[in-house]
Amino acid sequence: MTQFDVTTFGESLLRLSVPVGRPLELTSQLDLNIAGSESNVLAILAQLGHRCSWASSLPDTALGRLAANQFRLRGIDLSNVVWRENGRIGNYFVEMVAPPRVIQVIYDRENSCVTQMTPAEVDWEALLDTRLIHLSGITPALSAGCHEIVKTAVAKAHADNIPVSFDVNYRSKLWTTTEAAESLLPLMRNTAILFCAIRDAELLYDITGTPEEVIEQLAELTQAKHIVVSVGAEGVLGWDGEQFIRQSAFATTIIDALGAGDALAAGVINGWLSDDFGRGLQMGAALAAMALSQVGDMVVVTPSALEDLLGKGQRKVQR
Repeated sequence: MTQFDVTTFGESLLRLSVPVGRPLELTSQLDLNIAGSESNVLAILAQLGHRCSWASSLPDTALGRLAANQFRLRGIDLSNVVWRENGRIGNYFVEMVAPPRVIQVIYDRENSCVTQMTPAEVDWEALLDTRLIHLSGITPALSAGCHEIVKTAVAKAHADNIPVSFDVNYRSKLWTTTEAAESLLPLMRNTAILFCAIRDAELLYDITGTPEEVIEQLAELTQAKHIVVSVGAEGVLGWDGEQFIRQSAFATTIIDALGAGDALAAGVINGWLSDDFGRGLQMGAALAAMALSQVGDMVVVTPSALEDLLGKGQRKVQR
């Protein structure tokens, strides 16, 4: 038996956001939350009862310990975190707005502790003692060391027949489309689960068409076993290697638009761990709705709350 169900490597940040409608340049108030793509996914999975471990680096300061405490509250194992006496945790500032304006994000994450890491600092035996390793395309863009760690993690996982989940998660503020396309393609190949936004598929690999056509082209490009794309307000479309599975979106009120993609990934992984990909798409759609209705990137959820939402008469999976 493996020690963990899901492990990951990545960066988490302090998220500092202003109240809706207040310009960042005029604010006197900031709300503090902890965020980070990979840790957002683990936070949900841990709350749903899975054994999860996050590998990264944090400063041994009040801010670093604040982040760690939030992860511990969710049940995430932190034994693979490298603590540094000196250094910083990254920040990002969010200007929350209502339509027609668009949410603005400002990063302040250069030279954070995780960007200083090298493959030699990773406990590979622990990181790979898992049923699944989940990674994202954000982390390789942070530094040469982070890129090498993610590359090594994927290579070692494939060599040991450990399934890899990968979320493309292209961030234009971190690198160019050319850099991302070249660097991410080897990491996307032969994954157990591939998450890719339709927009990212077009920006990075000139893949266009209907959602089904996008998935077909991604499958040919990557040979991924399962592929998931969001189709916005319509829901999510998955492919299990044989058939397309469409799941409609759950009705929700959007309070905070950040973190929904990570919640979707967590739901899909939750289903995959139980060998039920279709059910995972349902849970992913439900968790994405929960994420949109809560403040902060890390969703607060319980197994009973998720089951209650799933049982409220939503349209079932369409194959």
